[in-house]
Amino acid sequence: MLTDRSGSLTLLLGGARSGKSRYALELAAPSERVAFLATATASDEDMRQRIARHQAERPASWKTVEAPLALESAIAAEATGYPAIVIDCLTVWTANLLHHYNQDCAAVLQRADSLCEVLRQTESKLFVVSNEVGDSVVPAYESGRIFRDVLGAVNQRVARVADRVLLMVAGYPLVVKAHGERAQ
Repeated sequence: MLTDRSGSLTLLLGGARSGKSRYALELAAPSERVAFLATATASDEDMRQRIARHQAERPASWKTVEAPLALESAIAAEATGYPAIVIDCLTVWTANLLHHYNQDCAAVLQRADSLCEVLRQTESKLFVVSNEVGDSVVPAYESGRIFRDVLGAVNQRVARVADRVLLMVAGYPLVVKAHGERAQ
């Protein structure tokens, strides 16, 4: 469902290292003030390095808000002062929620519905990053299949409310949904 609002919602999907985060930064860069909502936590050395690399790619003037679980309230809080918001990423947020809710998929999808409601009400330009995990091999373990299925459902919910959906392939965006299109 599209809304009549001054902002817009762009969902950027893609595989690992497809360029989705970089492109989201490029799309948000022309805005005067940008809030970056990060869902990852520095749980190990690899994640600390990844987070540091991502921080170095962003302009120092952008506000960074860590929102590993409370993404909805972080969006609502920042939307009043920032005409552009980058959310990176729904993949990690979904994994965080699955862990928080002990793999209760219904609870995660309720949060996704709440997120979509906040996204609909936000007048900022929103650039939301998420992984497309449905094109790969079926995970051999149950928790991997649960994650893949729940993230797919989260992505579908956000895509329905998005004005535009882009699929990043080798650093290039492919338009999946243009402004005004609706799912069949």
